[in-house]
Amino acid sequence: MGPRRVTVAVTVVGLLRDPAFHVAKCAAEALKLKFPSKFADPVIQPLVEFAWHEYLQEKKKELRGEVWAYASSVMCFIDGQLLGDEKELLKWSYHEWDYRDFKPEALYQAIAEDFYSKYLKNSQLFSDVCPRTCENFCALCTGGAKSSRDGRELTYKNSLFHRLVNNGWIQGGDIITGNGDEGESIYGPTFEDESFSVRHKGRGVLGMANKGRHSNGSQFYITLQPAPYLDKKYVAFGQLIEGTEVLQRLEVVPTYNERPTVPCKIINCGTFEP
Repeated sequence: MGPRRVTVAVTVVGLLRDPAFHVAKCAAEALKLKFPSKFADPVIQPLVEFAWHEYLQEKKKELRGEVWAYASSVMCFIDGQLLGDEKELLKWSYHEWDYRDFKPEALYQAIAEDFYSKYLKNSQLFSDVCPRTCENFCALCTGGAKSSRDGRELTYKNSLFHRLVNNGWIQGGDIITGNGDEGESIYGPTFEDESFSVRHKGRGVLGMANKGRHSNGSQFYITLQPAPYLDKKYVAFGQLIEGTEVLQRLEVVPTYNERPTVPCKIINCGTFEP
């Protein structure tokens, strides 16, 4: 039996809407195609803006501050060791394997836009498990639906985040009084709990606030960290994919008894159509 063949493992993690990620992705895939016996299948991990920020925070801890000021939107690893951004990967690929990339920047920009649009079609809300909940949320984002009680427009526009729980969640969506006492869905005052299959396993989980079983209206929350104590009690139906800076600014707003001391208003809202 001959010596065991060792292959090179390339890992690319980055912001999927940034062309730099796709430059690195294409380089890793090209090296495998050009040297199939020398390289293992590359590990490619595309992340949306919110997940990329969370990934960076974890890497900072793991690498003991080595990437504290990391400015690029992609990380490339060779055999588990951080190499750097896409430029470092291309430099390494040329010096070690004589690989060059001559594709134009405009092509990578187009690839990034197409990749991102296709991703969003499958990643916004968990409408497969919570179709009515997602429909209600989208309708309140776009506006136009009317209240069955008084005919007013049901919309999140100009509504407030009325509750900020430190290291817990932020809560808004009371489109009736604005103080957390009420709310209304497009189906009537309340509607049923649809599914508890989505877990509150991290930061940025979107769910419906309630006052007990089957009392969902328009109020919603966004978690600031894993919150397993909310599982099986509140219907989670989405995950933030962008808005890291907005969430960071909201969670440090001064509060009194979990009430923001300054207005935190949704000045506009809608849905994104790729």
